[in-house]
Amino acid sequence: MVSGVLKLAEGWKYDAVSIGYPGRVRNNRPVSEPINLGRGWVKFDFEKAFGVPVNVMNDAAMQALGSYQGGKMLFLGLGTGLGTALIMDGSIMPMEIQHLPYKQGTYEEYLGLSGLKRLGIRKWRACVREVITRFITALELDDVVIGGGNVNKLDKLPPGCGVGDNALAFRGGLLLWEKKRQRKRKKHVSRKDAKSQRKT
Repeated sequence: MVSGVLKLAEGWKYDAVSIGYPGRVRNNRPVSEPINLGRGWVKFDFEKAFGVPVNVMNDAAMQALGSYQGGKMLFLGLGTGLGTALIMDGSIMPMEIQHLPYKQGTYEEYLGLSGLKRLGIRKWRACVREVITRFITALELDDVVIGGGNVNKLDKLPPGCGVGDNALAFRGGLLLWEKKRQRKRKKHVSRKDAKSQRKT
């Protein structure tokens, strides 16, 4: 993947890289191999490979960040699998709802590509609407953004839902660095306040 990106970006000038990773991320690193892609992600040194600072974030969370307008928002990515992320008052919470039990399997097995192939388009659409309606009620959501490659297979959206755009993941990748700078500034201010209190 990295060699392909470096080839495509040959001649570009960039100071940092954001990676949307289809799996669990902790402390800026993948913590488990992706279910729907090849292995080798967990121990890979991305910063060494790209030669610049790298931020790694769950891919659904990255698109959710780029889509966020305020309040409590759930992002659902309908693709090969099911990506989920919740944002509340600007705080991002990547989720693993897709692996929770649902009917005779998991949410991902019904709303992902395998569910679409198994159920057929009509039953799959009904299943998507049912699940989203449940989530809206259970999580008391203000907004739901549905993205991913299979969102265009929905004939209509449940009330309170909007269609995401993959391009918003790029915006999320930029905002990720801004949030990181904000956290650093807050830590710096907190240290200065603590030092001044000790002096007084």
